[in-house]
Amino acid sequence: ANSSTSSENRRSERAADRQSLRRQRRAATARPERVWPDGIIPYVISGNFSGSQRAIFRQAMRHWEKHTCVTFTERTTEESYIVFTYRPCGCCSYVGRRGGGPQAISIGKNCDKFGIVVHELGHVIGFWHEHTRPDRDEHVSIIRDNIQQGQEYNFLKMEPGEVDSLGEVYDFGSIMHYARNTFSRLVYKACGLRLLKTPGSFSFLFYLAKCGESLQDSSGNFSSPGFPNGYSAYTHCVWRISVTPGEKIVLNFTSMDLFRSHLCWYDHVEVRDGFWRKAPLKGRFCGDTLPAQIISTDSRLWIEFRSSSSWVGKGFSAIYEAICGGEVKRESGQIQSPNYPDEYQSNKECVWKITVAEGFDVGLSFQSFEIEKHDSCAYDYVEVRDGASESSPLLGRFCGYDKPDDIKSTSNQLWLKFASDGSVNKAGFAANFFKEMDECSRPDNGNCEQRCLNTLGSYRCACDPGYELAADKHTCETACGGFITKLNGSITTPGWPKEYPPNKNCVWQLVAPIQYRITLVFDVFETEGNDVCKYDFVEVRSGLSSDSKLHGKFCGAEKPEVITSQQNNMRIEFKSDNTVSKRGFKAHFFSDIDECSKGNGGCQHECVNTFGSYSCQCRRGFMLHDNRHDCKEAGCDHVINSVSGTIASPNWPDKYPSKKACTWSLSTTPGHRIKLIFNEVDMEAHLECAYDHLEIYDGRDNRAASLGRFCGTKKPSPVISSANKMFLRFFSDNSVQKRGFEASYRAECGGSFKAEVKTKDLYSHAQFGDNNYPGGSDCLWVVTAEKGYGVEIIFQVFEIEEEADCGYDYVELYDGADTKSPRLGRYCGSGAPEDVYSAGDSIVLKFHSDDSINKKGFHVRYTSTKFQDTLHASK
Repeated sequence: ANSSTSSENRRSERAADRQSLRRQRRAATARPERVWPDGIIPYVISGNFSGSQRAIFRQAMRHWEKHTCVTFTERTTEESYIVFTYRPCGCCSYVGRRGGGPQAISIGKNCDKFGIVVHELGHVIGFWHEHTRPDRDEHVSIIRDNIQQGQEYNFLKMEPGEVDSLGEVYDFGSIMHYARNTFSRLVYKACGLRLLKTPGSFSFLFYLAKCGESLQDSSGNFSSPGFPNGYSAYTHCVWRISVTPGEKIVLNFTSMDLFRSHLCWYDHVEVRDGFWRKAPLKGRFCGDTLPAQIISTDSRLWIEFRSSSSWVGKGFSAIYEAICGGEVKRESGQIQSPNYPDEYQSNKECVWKITVAEGFDVGLSFQSFEIEKHDSCAYDYVEVRDGASESSPLLGRFCGYDKPDDIKSTSNQLWLKFASDGSVNKAGFAANFFKEMDECSRPDNGNCEQRCLNTLGSYRCACDPGYELAADKHTCETACGGFITKLNGSITTPGWPKEYPPNKNCVWQLVAPIQYRITLVFDVFETEGNDVCKYDFVEVRSGLSSDSKLHGKFCGAEKPEVITSQQNNMRIEFKSDNTVSKRGFKAHFFSDIDECSKGNGGCQHECVNTFGSYSCQCRRGFMLHDNRHDCKEAGCDHVINSVSGTIASPNWPDKYPSKKACTWSLSTTPGHRIKLIFNEVDMEAHLECAYDHLEIYDGRDNRAASLGRFCGTKKPSPVISSANKMFLRFFSDNSVQKRGFEASYRAECGGSFKAEVKTKDLYSHAQFGDNNYPGGSDCLWVVTAEKGYGVEIIFQVFEIEEEADCGYDYVELYDGADTKSPRLGRYCGSGAPEDVYSAGDSIVLKFHSDDSINKKGFHVRYTSTKFQDTLHASK
């Protein structure tokens, strides 16, 4: 009886497997060697992707895991695996498993969107485009006239031997279509989604077994089919629980009523400690005894239920919960904040105690970091300690949006804590840990002749002052340069004032007393090279090491600006290659006491040392308090009334944060316009600027006419408002972050203005009342009223350089819309002209000043009027 039941069970399983396979292969590869064994796809993410991009990749992989039986796992030793990288093809991937080594999934420029990554992963799994099915023409029509030239090959049908649809109907909502307008001429809309929105997009690859589920929430429950009313014979179910890396899963069975047999041979529930059917067995259970609580070693559990008897029991039910923190004893792995890459929950506290093998240190490298920002990280934070407990030495407490530097413990243990309060939640962090050794501690000093510098995951050799590293990168040889402690002096390149020799590497290390800063001035500068500085160059750093703060890398014939160190020492390095030689440089240096070095000069944020004095500055997002030392938080909505200045995106010149909306309301003197000039632009690119962008409006708010929406890296032409107000709105989404933008603005005289019944003002220059008008002014205003109305000009203040014929500085008025119209008068001196009325609906005001005497200027009021009988004669 047992043999018959077992045989029948196997037949049932094969039938279920055939049905599962049938559901998995809509427009799928027909070549079995391209199928990933057990649906397991190892992956590696290249180091050139940002934290937000990595988060999108992981979200897309979890999306496929949620709706199919595939599993993505970080590669360890697997021969075949995928690599997220950037190839010239842009968004592209090999279809299915290539085998024999790594294969690329290219996520190029503008491809790092959730829907696009989901689409490309569909290719990795083994799916061709839905519209390449051999039976495509029975369901859709390809209008070839709408295809971009050169892209026709993307719409060719596959051969029947390449694609196996197995009778499944065509899925018009498939994720494996292109986006609606990809490779089209944008004539008509087409089918295609960027998300798995319709059941047809994924039902073909839903379950490995007949029943079960992929569970990704931080807590949940599941039970056998029909519970508590009994289960059927020959049932096979699989549940996969997957939580955030760094978390563990606590599994509790709340009811158990299965047929009892020896070794639970027939009906049973198996729990495995990992992501697949061959993971280590935690236990096999049957009967009516509740198993003890089960805790996973990592962030995944595999639960499999099989029944082969006709005995009817209630079945089982279970609950699970993800817990963060705990003991981590592995050589390497990943830790993420709860719910990463989505926002972490409020009031969470997780503590991880990482231990690697004796004789090694623990290396920690953050891949992504976005924690609520605060000056002292008082709210949400990540804390790292050098040891195994909360009392171990503190290595750092981190928050904000900047990734912490790589961290290394001094023993084989590291303590890591994440805490969140009850308010703002962010995306959190993802970090890799690994065992690290100090190659420089070996008896041979890392095979370095003089100094060995350990780095995370590697090391490098260095030389003492007066020596340089030889070509073998291990031995040292005599060099120019030296160690200088004088308060002032001069340095030159070798052979000065003649040409410097080839293949030289000179390092000068300048050291001044504590609280002093060193200023370097180049008197003469001439080296080989251009902006790239690839051949011969000079590097200047604050500090004595080669990885200290870099002030600049210089070459060519242009003298660098004056450089002041940020501490009491400075490193100057000169390097020449074996080709072109020039005169080199001559420079002098001097030292000055730095008031900022003691208590930060009393400044809350940044203290800027100047020669003989200092000043306080605030970081972006903050503004200086009236006491000139403290900083207070500044909002992201700015009202600016100055006549000139600079504006920039949040956190400039570093990357702007995600999900940010900022505005600038610019206003200047009436009668003047605002001219905006872009200095730098570096935003996420898109054809229609649909993602991150800056939009400019010709007025006081976003209800005014748009002057343009900008994104990408190309600097727009200057933008000029039609009147004295301009409104800017910057928006960033939750994916790609770039540096943003920086722009200068200034008031410009002249323009076209509308006269109304309500009186308006017009001033000769933007700083009227504060300064005299500037020399070399040439301004033209055109004031126009509605049809049937004239324009009245009333001078309130008038003080222009006087001359008999008004030949130097003057104001001219013309009765019309341009300077070819009849002139109403030319005015100068200090007597305000009488009121002026136009005969038509327009008047032109022209103001000219030479470069000699400047006066106060003029203030005019203008309005529209029906009284046009009196016209003042020209003077």
